[in-house]
Amino acid sequence: MTARELLAGGLRIEAHKQRSTKAPIRAASLTERYVIPLDQHSGLPAVPLVKPSDRVRMWQPIAQPAPGISAWLHSPVSGEVIAIEPRPAPHRLGAPTLSIVIANDGRDRRFENAAAIVSFEQISPNEACEHIARGGIVGLGGAAFPTANKLESSLCENGPQLLLNGAECEPYISCDEVLMRERAEDIVFGARALLHALCSPNCTIAIEDDVPEAQAALRQAVDKAADPRIRIKVVPAIYPAGGERQLIATVFDAEVPHDGLPADIGVVCQNVGTAAAIARWIRDGQPLVSRIVTVTGDGVSEAGNWETRIGTPFSSLIADCGGYTERMSRLIMGGSMMGTSLAHDDLPVVKATNCIIAASALDLQPRGLEMPCIRCGNCSQVCPAFLLPQQLHWYLQPFDSDQLARHGLLDCIECGCCDYVCPSQIPLAERFREAKPLLARELDAHLSADAARARFVARNERLARLEAEHRAKLAQKRRPKNEPTS
Repeated sequence: MTARELLAGGLRIEAHKQRSTKAPIRAASLTERYVIPLDQHSGLPAVPLVKPSDRVRMWQPIAQPAPGISAWLHSPVSGEVIAIEPRPAPHRLGAPTLSIVIANDGRDRRFENAAAIVSFEQISPNEACEHIARGGIVGLGGAAFPTANKLESSLCENGPQLLLNGAECEPYISCDEVLMRERAEDIVFGARALLHALCSPNCTIAIEDDVPEAQAALRQAVDKAADPRIRIKVVPAIYPAGGERQLIATVFDAEVPHDGLPADIGVVCQNVGTAAAIARWIRDGQPLVSRIVTVTGDGVSEAGNWETRIGTPFSSLIADCGGYTERMSRLIMGGSMMGTSLAHDDLPVVKATNCIIAASALDLQPRGLEMPCIRCGNCSQVCPAFLLPQQLHWYLQPFDSDQLARHGLLDCIECGCCDYVCPSQIPLAERFREAKPLLARELDAHLSADAARARFVARNERLARLEAEHRAKLAQKRRPKNEPTS
């Protein structure tokens, strides 16, 4: 397949990024309290290293990774731990999650052991991975997967190809665009550190064709670094071209197996924000205690991008933007296509918070009355994962696990393209998102049942064999000694 064929589907939709990209990155206001959820990354929640009444310094480790996939957490300010308790967090489930609450003393006293590395090239790749882990670095493109875990699982004989994702395709989100425009040298520094950690031969930085200022800044930074391993690839601004599998198809003309990972074809994909965070950790000794957050939408007075400390309340960021307008109707974390609707703004910024949309009815029109599917096929034409959403919808009623698995429900990337073009106003992506874990559990149950059945058959065969051997031995003992054996 060609890259064009691999990128079938997708949408050209209004970006809605002009308001938030007019001003440079600004520092968000400090607040009195910071709430640090322990499970703000993929994998297992971090384990607290502090307890209530402990004094902490800025950048001090406050939670360590659990065994397996997990990440370090650090204090964004100096102050006192006043509680470790369940607090509301900005995730789809909406349930409170165990969090460390820190009262800010306003002094920003740094942790003494926070030290930069003089040269990352002077340490081994394994040491580089370990150091990246201790910085609490996770993927800043949305999934917040611990970066060191991803690097360690992606190592291959000749070193994987590194792909830095700057294709910020989802509407309203512009944090990566302003990062590339203003801190391109950080991205290139982080790229070189990742190349060293992966023993990778080259790095491609992907950027969309509709951000000329960011392109120019990146090219200047790459030229200044004079590292022949790093190149820039301009990709079409088609949603969801920034999806990991879609971007790999565009850049490398290669397809990730539907049941595999990019590492299976020798590629490691990281977000440009992750690379910049690695640069600040290695060069300056600053762990991942802040990130750039886009705040936009017709429901806020002034849109922009803010360097925001982890744990900052959404309400504080909204205040930095001049507060809500009278047109505010809906709050979303993430973009307009894949974001999560929120009931209120008493929630902390976490490592995965790339955007907050205070939407008006003009920004995101309410979904119309749902009607029956008319089998028009529009959804299948725009699906970037080559699925047939109308068939998946059919097999959800009733839940036909065999057909859902056969038609690739678990390959759905939940991009929402099918929703966008559906004339019947069916919330397809939402239904698929809810059905995927149900199907995964059912398939696991089938596998467990098959494994149990195989163990049962093997046990019976083993017992039958032992019984036959036992009978043969008894027959041998009962045979007269002078009787010839056959």
